[in-house]
Amino acid sequence: MRIIPLSIPIDEDYAPIHTYQVCRVMEQNQNNWLHTNWILTEGAQRVFIELKFTLRDCNSLPGGVGTCKETFNMAMKESRYIKIDTIAADESFTELDLGDRVMKLNTEVRDLGPLTHKGFYLAFQDLGACIALVSVRVFYKRCPFLVKSLAEFQDTIPGSEASQLVEVVGRCVNNSLPLYEPPRMHCSTEGEWLVPIGKCVCQTGFEEINGSCQVCKVGFYRSLLESLACSKCPPHSMARQAGSTACSCEDGYYKIDSDPPNMACTRPPSAPRNAISNVNETSVFLEWSVPMETGGRKDVRYNILCRRVLPDGRGLEECGPNVRFLPRRVGLTNTSVMVADLQSHTNYSFLLEAVNGVSELAKDHAKQYVSLNVTTNQAAPSPVSVVRKGLTGKSSIALSWAEPDRPNGIILEYEIKYFEKEQDSSYTIIKSKETEMEVEGLKPSSVYIFQVRARTSAGYGAFSRRFEFQTSPYCEYTRQRYCTLTVMRSCAPPFRRCGYSKAKQDPEEEKMHFHNGHIKFPGVRTYIDPLTYEDPNQAVHEFAQEIDVSFISIERIIGAGEFGEVCSGPLRLPGKREIQVAIKTLKAGYTEQQRRDFLWEASIMGQFNHPNIIRLEGVVTKSKPVMIITEYMENGSLDTFLKKNDAQFTVIQLVGMLRGIASGMRYLSDMGYVHRDLAARNILVNSNLVCKVSDFGLSRVLEDDPEAAYTTRGGKIPIRWTAPEAIAYRKFTSASDVWSYGIVMWEVMSYGERPYWEMSNQDVIKAVEESYRLPGPMDCPEALYHLMMDCWQRERSNRPKFDEIVCLLDKLIRNPSSLKKLVNSSHRYEFTSKKMTYCLHLELHRFSLE
Repeated sequence: MRIIPLSIPIDEDYAPIHTYQVCRVMEQNQNNWLHTNWILTEGAQRVFIELKFTLRDCNSLPGGVGTCKETFNMAMKESRYIKIDTIAADESFTELDLGDRVMKLNTEVRDLGPLTHKGFYLAFQDLGACIALVSVRVFYKRCPFLVKSLAEFQDTIPGSEASQLVEVVGRCVNNSLPLYEPPRMHCSTEGEWLVPIGKCVCQTGFEEINGSCQVCKVGFYRSLLESLACSKCPPHSMARQAGSTACSCEDGYYKIDSDPPNMACTRPPSAPRNAISNVNETSVFLEWSVPMETGGRKDVRYNILCRRVLPDGRGLEECGPNVRFLPRRVGLTNTSVMVADLQSHTNYSFLLEAVNGVSELAKDHAKQYVSLNVTTNQAAPSPVSVVRKGLTGKSSIALSWAEPDRPNGIILEYEIKYFEKEQDSSYTIIKSKETEMEVEGLKPSSVYIFQVRARTSAGYGAFSRRFEFQTSPYCEYTRQRYCTLTVMRSCAPPFRRCGYSKAKQDPEEEKMHFHNGHIKFPGVRTYIDPLTYEDPNQAVHEFAQEIDVSFISIERIIGAGEFGEVCSGPLRLPGKREIQVAIKTLKAGYTEQQRRDFLWEASIMGQFNHPNIIRLEGVVTKSKPVMIITEYMENGSLDTFLKKNDAQFTVIQLVGMLRGIASGMRYLSDMGYVHRDLAARNILVNSNLVCKVSDFGLSRVLEDDPEAAYTTRGGKIPIRWTAPEAIAYRKFTSASDVWSYGIVMWEVMSYGERPYWEMSNQDVIKAVEESYRLPGPMDCPEALYHLMMDCWQRERSNRPKFDEIVCLLDKLIRNPSSLKKLVNSSHRYEFTSKKMTYCLHLELHRFSLE
């Protein structure tokens, strides 16, 4: 091996060019080496080598073609030499270039790695080329120091692999901290910062200015890490020091913990305005306007203080616990309240107070009241508590009852309302001046429902609860009993017997009365929303009977609900026969809110008493698990039951099922209640094929206004069963329940088919908006399909009421021949969806059966 000496040629300007060169092309077997001194890596795992050199074209050398080479080798040595690459020139020079003084300089770059030692040697091997090595530059790349997103990233040497990224955790600058996670970046082998993750933000009280965190000025604050800059203090507050994280309220103004930092400081409201009262017997309706000054808040509430004026003006005393406030006494959001169960002919003083979220903080702020003084009138009598059955015949039942606990005057007469069980659409009213009555003209072996109410000069009281009595299958009168009844009848004063419908009542009987805090119609109960109770447990215990868990036996699990398992088993109450019941249980680990939501449905069901509404037997709240006990429905949900018994029922049986559902919905509608989720899946069927409305989890109460609507709070809507105005505006009325009832009719007549089949919800909404309607089911009577179409009228005021639906179904049942004409398929039109073709009816027309 020859060591090539250093020579110093000159360039065209006669400046020296320091090169290493060799040109022994005329000699064979050349093996010339040039190596460097020890090169330190300085921690780099991959380095780059840049070579600049010239190389003579072998064809330009006379006689040297055979031994001339146009390449050379480059090697490196950490512990021993390893060949890196064979280097070839892109351009070579000839003798002409020398004559023209043209230097064709080549530049080649090679990378070397991974390196494992602190340094290495480079060596160059010549095997017979004419070459001049002008320069050798050895370097490595690094990611430079960087400040990004308020994080500092130090100089970083890349990894050894070409595709490797080195993760570097940044350090937040002064007065800043990481947001969610530490800031990170990745250093590539090309010395570039890539893939930033996370960032730093200025601490509260500081803001970012030119890449650093500067303190907030006086009068400004920054309380949230997510906000970018300091904000000026909101109205009625100030920041007296630099670097404030919050602003302090001025005197007389306040904030509560839940108020956002950028909200102005507020103060208590002024007194309510324009307070008026409307006295109706022993109930008072109070109404007022919002305060002139709300204090800058929207959470204004109202509290009522009730005081009774003592006789002879000897002072005032607070109203007792028997006085009821509807919906509540404190925390009212509406500007009205009903005060019920006051004493008759008594003076009362009411103080109406307006408060808001900061009223509790304003200890030195005088409460703002407006006062009202009222005098109650004479009250209607309270309900009759118990009705007893006397002698029973095959067509008559003798009744007796006690005078109301609070007659509130002289009882002028009693009114007895009765009807055959499950036939409450056609009832009879008779009157008596005594506390007993024999009701005649009844059917043998039939169950009747009886209710009694009293009347004074102040008007009618509320009907008693329902009492069920059954007539005898044959005449059981003995001579002695018959004589007793004859005496009773001869001694009783004359009474009026009158059968009538609700639409043809006496004007006096049609009159509306306030009683126990509710607007009462003769014989119609009023629903009370459990949410109006300050203590939800009070609502449960008021409307539902507490059952000892020892009276219940769980035999099997029949399903699963939202809150836990649904089971069945016997209920054995003392003194009553054993019955099968359904048992809903609340799963373990529940929250208090889940417990309230679970029992909320019981508070609703406990107020209903109708043969076509699922009956609540009671609740278990004093032991675990918490339970809701309802009557057991042997055949389960209506949709599943129909699918299992496809085409097994007569049309009259199906109409009877529909009639029962409509009767239950009429009852809810009369109570001012909207269901919102009426569907065949929420109808339960017992062993006698009686259908009962259930599942009040989505139901809501309507206001006294029959056109009032409930606006949902963003809950899911069952699109296929819901009226278009309820989908569009999320408002529900009894008319939207009628639309849903029409879909239930379609489900029943099609034996549980899915409405609109496989169409998507969006396609259903679009089709209904374009006046498409479901086609008549196979073998569906035309009369029923016309009723469905009436239920699906676009204008909700054109849809029938539930009492009209019950009346029409009764006529159809009494006249089966009207059900023989089936839907005419020629009235259908077709349109195609993505999956299949559906026949939908386009005509919207009224149908009535006289």
